[in-house]
Amino acid sequence: MDNREAYLDRYMRNTHLLGRIVSLAALVMLLGAPFLIGAVLGAMPDLGLVCRKYLSIGLVWIISSVVEFLVYTPMLGAGGSYLAFITGNLINMKIPCAINAKDMVGAKSGTRENEIISTLSIATSGLVTILVLAVGVALLTPLRPVMQSPRLAPAFANVVPALFGAMGYKYYRQNIRLAAAPLLIMSILFILAPGLTGSTGTMVIPSGGIAIGLAWLEYRKHQKEGRV
Repeated sequence: MDNREAYLDRYMRNTHLLGRIVSLAALVMLLGAPFLIGAVLGAMPDLGLVCRKYLSIGLVWIISSVVEFLVYTPMLGAGGSYLAFITGNLINMKIPCAINAKDMVGAKSGTRENEIISTLSIATSGLVTILVLAVGVALLTPLRPVMQSPRLAPAFANVVPALFGAMGYKYYRQNIRLAAAPLLIMSILFILAPGLTGSTGTMVIPSGGIAIGLAWLEYRKHQKEGRV
């Protein structure tokens, strides 16, 4: 093993060690803060009632969390995944930033290059977010009339759809036929059953399964034609 491989192996071991320690610390603080505040203020909730209410929605979020972990971790690598899941805001900021950085340098998922690029891009995204939030808080009062302007309200209401649309089209155009089928099926399903719009995380599983199945059929077709 050369020095480069030895360094990368040491880097990965340290990444997992620090990532697990910080993830555990973040989990303890997130779960401990409400109980600490409740104990200090004498306002502890009924834990039995909390658990019963959580079960009604917790199962959906558990499925969504598992799906996000399985989808995003191979894309982000170890370091990027630890940073992204600890700092949050994956879909809106961390994932687009990591994907764009990966495409700019031509790195492939699962490689050491992608591991480094993903970690650097997500760390940069987190620092920029903190800076923007700090500036925004400082200018919150002067900019309030502009932010609350009725003319700008439609723009702010469509920031997330615009972001996903721009990001999604970049991949849709690579294979329009493959992307159109699950998009059309899910659109029709959501129109016929509007209640499913609250379970988009769960619906990633069948839509992803449709895309994977169609990709496999296309691969088999190309294989028979000798194009693979």
